[in-house]
Amino acid sequence: MLRLRVLTALVLAPLVVWGVIALPEIWYAAGLAAAMCIGAWEWGRLCGLDRPWARAGYVLFILACMALAGASVSLEDWALPVLLGLAVLWWLLAVRLVARYRGADEAPAGMPDGRGSESMHGPMRGRLSGAMVGIVVLVAPWTALVALGMVSLPGSERLGRYLVLFLLLLMWVADSGAYFAGRCWGRHKLAPRVSPGKTWEGVWGALAGTVILAVLAAPVFDMTPRYVILFALLCLVTVAFSILGDLIESLFKRQAGVKDSSHLLPGHGGMLDRIDSLTAAAPVFMLGMLALGLPQ
Repeated sequence: MLRLRVLTALVLAPLVVWGVIALPEIWYAAGLAAAMCIGAWEWGRLCGLDRPWARAGYVLFILACMALAGASVSLEDWALPVLLGLAVLWWLLAVRLVARYRGADEAPAGMPDGRGSESMHGPMRGRLSGAMVGIVVLVAPWTALVALGMVSLPGSERLGRYLVLFLLLLMWVADSGAYFAGRCWGRHKLAPRVSPGKTWEGVWGALAGTVILAVLAAPVFDMTPRYVILFALLCLVTVAFSILGDLIESLFKRQAGVKDSSHLLPGHGGMLDRIDSLTAAAPVFMLGMLALGLPQ
């Protein structure tokens, strides 16, 4: 399994880096949209949309939402921080969903019964609420990543794309820090009913890796000392939300009774399994960059 994971990563990583750096703006946005549409297909499964036509319709719905967001949001538009702020607010409320989750046999309020059985809110209400959550999980990060890729400065037209790469690297460093710290020192469970493997020690490992990466990035983005501190704080908050994104997807998978969102990526599971952290992190990071301003 480890060999398969490494081989898949060796193929995908260069493609992702090339796509982020080299693709024109329209194709960059389209590539992200394609990834989110795959995620929408998988999310439909987790929500209990078992029939292919229902899932296909949900993919078209998410695609339409992305088109609407792309047509109405720009870096100079007030709609962008409002949309990202609403997404961040939902993720803050999602902490309660994780805390209240009691096991795969009991659907928490507002969450779907992935098996399609009668839940405390009825199957249609459960599926509908889960489908609506998908707007936050899929459309908001797409909007954030597209907007982040548009950031530029005189003499540094590709600044935004490098910030996107930094965000992806931040997710990888945080995941790696959490994995190794959890393996070495993990004792205290973070959310045992949702994701038994995650520990508080892993969280501290992720945050430690975050600070190191943020400091190393300072000379690359030519940041002033004051900005480095603010940027590091933003990265810490971003990683904290990324852990929540991972937990929410784990909650949906447990509710649906599946281990992976799909088997699309050998050794890695599905698209959602790869971008779960990013779904919560991207809106937070972009909103923070709007608040802090560009690297200075």
